[in-house]
Amino acid sequence: MQLSCPHCGFSKQIDPAQLPATATRANCPRCKQSFALSQQKAEPAPAAPQVSAAQQRPPGAVRHSQTEVDAQPKAGFWIRLVATLIDGFLVFLLQVILGMLLAFTGFVTTGGSEGEVSALMLLVQLFTYLISFAYYVFFTGYCGQTPGKMAVRVKVIRRDGAPISYLRAAFREVPCKFVSAIILGIGYLMVAFDEQKQGLHDRMADTYVIKL
Repeated sequence: MQLSCPHCGFSKQIDPAQLPATATRANCPRCKQSFALSQQKAEPAPAAPQVSAAQQRPPGAVRHSQTEVDAQPKAGFWIRLVATLIDGFLVFLLQVILGMLLAFTGFVTTGGSEGEVSALMLLVQLFTYLISFAYYVFFTGYCGQTPGKMAVRVKVIRRDGAPISYLRAAFREVPCKFVSAIILGIGYLMVAFDEQKQGLHDRMADTYVIKL
């Protein structure tokens, strides 16, 4: 409680418990004048700062709850098939253009002998595979969307709602999709029947494909 003398302005902070219960007046220790205690008002205690929900969240916490992510609309089989066809066409163009450029450069450099041409064709074939892997891993790891997925407005995310990383994208797009394809494509067909529209590769990589 802050006591202030109305005569000389002297003030002092005191504990209200120190005042007698029957006290009605006080004497100023500086000017010796008397004043009524009823004129004094206790200063309110400072209010505790409000902490927002974002500040209460520990560092690195997931922004969305698992329930919110599970409830988001998922991309079904047919819309994902359209995205795959678009991406397949774009990858094919890249493979043809860059593969022919590599083959032409190699043919001019080697002179066109039979053994060197066979090795060059093998190199071109490996290069086209690399283009396909790089296409899907780069776009999926960068923003969760290949150009085909951008066209149909779907996106790959982790099941906890976080963005997909390059490492997880590489795991999903190469070994996981290989497993989905090698079992007669059943891993891809699972999208049509799974409750959350997950293919086998989605389950292995712990990802969802959501609608935007």
